[in-house]
Amino acid sequence: MVEGLTFGWRTAILVVAVAQIVAIAIGLLRTAQNRVANRLLAVLLFVLAGIVTPWMIGFAGFYDRWRWLTFVPVSITLAVAPLLYGYVHALVTGAEPPRMRWHLAPATAQLLFLAASFCLPLETKDAWSDRISPGYDRIVGAGTILGLLAYGLADRRMLRAYRTALAGQRSDDHRFAGRWLGRAIAATLVLLPVWAGYTVWDGVAPLGYTGLMGLYVAIAAFALYLAVEGWRHAALPFPTLDTLSVADPPPEPTRDWRAQGEAWAATVRAAGWQSDDALTIAGLARLLGTNTGYLSRALNEGLGMNFSTFVNRLRCESVAAALRDGAKGDLLDLALEAGFSSKASFNRAFRDAFGVAPSAYRRQHGAKAE
Repeated sequence: MVEGLTFGWRTAILVVAVAQIVAIAIGLLRTAQNRVANRLLAVLLFVLAGIVTPWMIGFAGFYDRWRWLTFVPVSITLAVAPLLYGYVHALVTGAEPPRMRWHLAPATAQLLFLAASFCLPLETKDAWSDRISPGYDRIVGAGTILGLLAYGLADRRMLRAYRTALAGQRSDDHRFAGRWLGRAIAATLVLLPVWAGYTVWDGVAPLGYTGLMGLYVAIAAFALYLAVEGWRHAALPFPTLDTLSVADPPPEPTRDWRAQGEAWAATVRAAGWQSDDALTIAGLARLLGTNTGYLSRALNEGLGMNFSTFVNRLRCESVAAALRDGAKGDLLDLALEAGFSSKASFNRAFRDAFGVAPSAYRRQHGAKAE
């Protein structure tokens, strides 16, 4: 034990979180798949760990023991929002956002300010801290909150476009970044009011070191969630937006797209092609002897649904038919045979198609309950 330091429960909580965050960030730097996205996520995790670090060491008494640590340039809060935006952009497009350095310009200015202040002589640094800290905290706090809000909304718009493109191209769209990124963005928007609330509260009635513990636990929990889920999805190959575009076919005003869509649906149903759990619109178009533009138009204009909904509806129909015939197998087994790759996606699609859960449908149609 170093004289003058106290390693209490607050430090212990933050040390455990930071150690795991940093370890996962190092691992992300070594992944080959989604390389750009994973590197941006790793940098974000290092930044979040850095934000927590002054409180982690402060609770232990480091600043009392070594006063020169004031302004140590590790808490770069203005980098959080643009780095998360960069990660989302890189996952759905395969590249970092254009002019990423400009997105990070405020964070760079913050880093340079802290580094310059850190290099001041101790006595000058103490006087500078007393003079500048209140204004600095307000400016940086407001910038961080506005950044989380603005970039969070931009992330949501990008995710919406990606989900739409995925659903128009793949029947296994639930496997990819949509759900994970949706949860990550939701977590950001949950953190936003917490961070804003503590910032306003501390500005009106200073909370002191211990009073801000809740905020830094929330930041550590957010970072740990991003780290664990980001690691789980690090090696999954995500289709990028440029691979999900469908060329529009030449206009055919006399063609009955509804009849064409129904005819193709009957062909797919009879052949059982929907049971391929990785079926894509390009693959189905080849099987039908058409192109993706015509198939997409028949589904969207003729049947009023995207490709994913179309295929999953046929899969649900095959499961429903099996249940009506008295199939006694486990519902998950029936779903997997029909082409679904997870119970969650099957349950959602079945409820959308028939208005009830699969187990309720089985009971209503006379099959033996599970």
